[in-house]
Amino acid sequence: MIILELFLCFVATATFGIIFNIPLRLLWWGGLIGVLAWFIYSTLPIYDFTDVFAAATAAFAAAFTSHWLAKWIRVPVTMFTIPGIIPLVPGGRAYSTMLAFVEEDYLQGLELGVETLLQAGSIAAGLVFALSIFSFGKGVGQRYETD
Repeated sequence: MIILELFLCFVATATFGIIFNIPLRLLWWGGLIGVLAWFIYSTLPIYDFTDVFAAATAAFAAAFTSHWLAKWIRVPVTMFTIPGIIPLVPGGRAYSTMLAFVEEDYLQGLELGVETLLQAGSIAAGLVFALSIFSFGKGVGQRYETD
């Protein structure tokens, strides 16, 4: 069952890569990064980690792999990062949040809304943390001075 889930994740990630005009030679890499992210995100809750931590860890892994691969292949990192985090986006949870508000179940809507925002924030934090690792040492001290 997990093999089918990962295969469908690969197809969905590669499809989003096509939507974002990623070159065909890079679609495979983006799909594999998406599968890696989904595998981490779906595996960590089995070991009693929260969904927010799992999303942050999966986003970090996707971004770290994307940065490394972009340096290796010499392409922009967004070619891999954007499709790589697509499986993590909490779209279903956001839909459930809006549905709860429409059905006037405000407490459920607030609960789901907070969970959605926390998960989206953890994805952003994972991306930023990986970026900070790859940009370490590229600050002001690395610039050349012109005299």
